[in-house]
Amino acid sequence: MARARRQTRFDPYAILEALERERVAYILIGGLARVLEGSDELTRGVDLTPSTRPENLRRLELALDSLDARPSDGRALSLDELDTTPLLALESEHGEINVVPVPDGTRGYDDLRRAVRREPIGRGLRVSVASPGDLVRMLSALGREQDALRIETMQRVVERDRGLSWER
Repeated sequence: MARARRQTRFDPYAILEALERERVAYILIGGLARVLEGSDELTRGVDLTPSTRPENLRRLELALDSLDARPSDGRALSLDELDTTPLLALESEHGEINVVPVPDGTRGYDDLRRAVRREPIGRGLRVSVASPGDLVRMLSALGREQDALRIETMQRVVERDRGLSWER
């Protein structure tokens, strides 16, 4: 039987602090990553791509357990599902946590790691964030019409980083 979760305020710091405390190797992707890179969208969760090395997955499981993160149907957390699912969607008291082993348009953690940016976000945290170019690549691979403005915004960030003008 699924447990009812109390609706709480999204607190990405609590989630990211748990990951950092356990020394999890991960890369932020998705909405929060885009916000950190300059998008003005809203998000209610953290999307991440972890290294799938066994020791790292053990640390990830410890971090998720400390957050009481569970699948929405209330069953026990199992990272074994990462071998067979494109997305492990979890709920916690601090917001949604989506674990995406191989985001669309990428080959996973090692692919994204080559261009990762370490971003200071306050509270002494410096998190690994997918590059704006990789964020565009992932959104484009999804092929969703509703992502057109997000793609355009992130392409402008890529242009800014390359020193290109935003004027058309």
